[in-house]
This record gives sequence, structure tokens and C-alpha cells, in this order.
Amino acid sequence: MAKKVLVLLGSPRKKGNSAALAEQIAKGAKAEKAKVETLYLHGMKIAPCRACMSCQKKGSTGCSIQDDMQAVYPKLIEADAWVIASPVYWFTVSAQTKIFMDRCFALLAHQPNPFQGKRIAVAMAYGDRNPFVSGCDNALRTFQDAYGYTESPIVGMVYGSAMEAGQIRSNAELMEEAFELGRKLVAG
Repeated sequence: MAKKVLVLLGSPRKKGNSAALAEQIAKGAKAEKAKVETLYLHGMKIAPCRACMSCQKKGSTGCSIQDDMQAVYPKLIEADAWVIASPVYWFTVSAQTKIFMDRCFALLAHQPNPFQGKRIAVAMAYGDRNPFVSGCDNALRTFQDAYGYTESPIVGMVYGSAMEAGQIRSNAELMEEAFELGRKLVAG
């Protein structure tokens, strides 16, 4: 049976650099016959978590906020793997990516550990040439800590420097690395 991969684009630029990396990961997954769906988070109405804890109460059916995230929850649960793509903004993930990650707390209302075993691929782009100066290391650590906690293996991370939208496509080695990450994401 074909694996399902959900790509989550956390940049305001649909054709930005992190999106280009995610697209390559998706192509690699499709080469392994995976079914891939892409969601553009910036184009969705997703409110920040309100810390109301409704999703954690006994008998809860999920998040109390009625917005576009309600349609995302079942897709997250059904997918075998997630690709999370984000630019580095002010030394960490974009606001769109962080809001998405925060709202995933409500997934716990759907099943005991909806994260366990989800295979994760991360794609990041940053403006500075140095991943440490840009804050990319902070963003990567955010993913490592979050998905380590949820027992979701990070299969791989691809990241590189580019400022202009789509500029990262000129990095042939990185594009190939992203493609291979997509293959690896669904091969396991």
C-alpha cells in the first residue's frame, strides 16, 4: 500500500526556498510511489493556541478553535510521514510553522499518541551563509526537541542559504539531497 506524505509549507512565499526544498522531498517520495498532499499554511486561517486546555480534558474531541486546522488534523493522523518546511525568521521557525506546531497539541485528543512513529523530514532555508549566525541551528533544535519528545523519528533535514525566492534551486547538490530524503522518508 502506498505511503501517505503530508507536506506542510510554513513560509508566506508559495515558491520560496523552503518550499522548493519541500517540493524536491515530495518528488523523491513520489518516486517511491507515495501519495503526497501539500498544504500551504500561510494561506489557511489557523489561529494561535489559546491554552484553554479543552483538547486535553476527558472526553474531548479535539481543539475548541474552529478554523482551518480542523481540516488538517485528520490529514496529520492519516499520513505516514510529514514534511515540514520553514524559512528561518528571527533565529527560529516562521510564525506560520510555530502556530501549526503549537496547535498539534490537540492531536492528543484523537488517539493516545498520534505522533508516535510518524516519520518527519524537515526543510529549512535561511538568509545568512552561516546556519549558526542565521539561527537555523535554533530552528533545527526546535524540530529535534519536539519530535524527539513525541517519538516521531526525524528521517532527515535539508537546509541551505538563499535569500531571493527560488534561489535555492541553483544549489544542485542540496536539491539532490532533498530528493533522496524524500525517497528515504517513505522507504523505511
